[in-house]
Amino acid sequence: MASRTIIPFGPQHPVLPEPIHLDLVIEDEKVIEAVPSFGFVHRGLELLVGKKDFHQMVYIAERICGICSMIHGMGICYGIEHIMKIDVPERAKYLRVIWSEMSRIHSHLLWLGLAADAAGYESLFMHCWRIREKLLEIIEATTGGRVIFGVCKVGGTRRDIANSDIHGILITLKDIEKDYQNISKVFRDDYTINHRFSNVGFLSKKDAFELGAVGPTLRASGVSVDMRKTGYSAYRHLEFEALTENSEDCYGRCMVRVREIFQSFNLIYQAAEKLPNGPVDIKVTGNPEGEYFTRLEQPRGEVVYYIKGNGTQNLERFRARTPTFANIGPLVRMLSGCDLADVPVIVLSIDPCISCAER
Repeated sequence: MASRTIIPFGPQHPVLPEPIHLDLVIEDEKVIEAVPSFGFVHRGLELLVGKKDFHQMVYIAERICGICSMIHGMGICYGIEHIMKIDVPERAKYLRVIWSEMSRIHSHLLWLGLAADAAGYESLFMHCWRIREKLLEIIEATTGGRVIFGVCKVGGTRRDIANSDIHGILITLKDIEKDYQNISKVFRDDYTINHRFSNVGFLSKKDAFELGAVGPTLRASGVSVDMRKTGYSAYRHLEFEALTENSEDCYGRCMVRVREIFQSFNLIYQAAEKLPNGPVDIKVTGNPEGEYFTRLEQPRGEVVYYIKGNGTQNLERFRARTPTFANIGPLVRMLSGCDLADVPVIVLSIDPCISCAER
């Protein structure tokens, strides 16, 4: 009988940028069990509701995760606006969608670069991040920030995009999309990437659904669930479908993200074409009293916010269930029975964000 060994994986690892910590139970070169540990970067953000008022908590929510900052800020604003029955201007709704989809593109490009690096393609990694840099310049020009957007506020957005600037932004985006189209072919067709990601990290459709997987991790197993289809903000006025793959492995998760980037470009074009004139925010008076659940689609998957106000400036509760946290259970299932050498690729395939998971 082969002897079993427990190998600590993380929190620092040369392949992964995230401080995820797993105890891997190894039998020869096979992973028998993976036991996750949490708390390495816990920051207590949800307790700050007692110190910061509900307007300031928008900034705190954005710092749950830098890469997903736009949709985190949008999520808490969306919840407070429903509690206070605030009717957000239509232009602000469309701007939120435009910035959310830019956030999705730059998050997926970041992940594709890391995936290329994991497969040994350093030049492809650089090309992904080179294209992402062009998008970050648009984000910086329109929001003032490169990663933390800081444009969402209760009642609308803090900034507007002038109609005269929309045309130039769309031209730049189409150039970025054309550039991206060339590298997307590598992820689809290259033998090495196919060989490294295919039949690795298997997660069946049944397991993905029952274990509560979200985002590309869920949709790569053939489950068509995307919170944007619920029609929040301006998504109800845009045409798109939840993109799925049926390979149920790391390659499928890669392909979902490759395709979602093209979809995000299309959503931005639609939103820009339908962008109405008018104000981007309204004056907010009073304090939130009541509770609300918000469900939005982050680049990594569904994020859930629970917000409870008691009629004062400080929220009584603010709770976020992030997509990485939801995908830890499915990740443990994927790792069970895999080769030790495949662990970094499988962990990377859920696009982990530990600052999201631990808050």
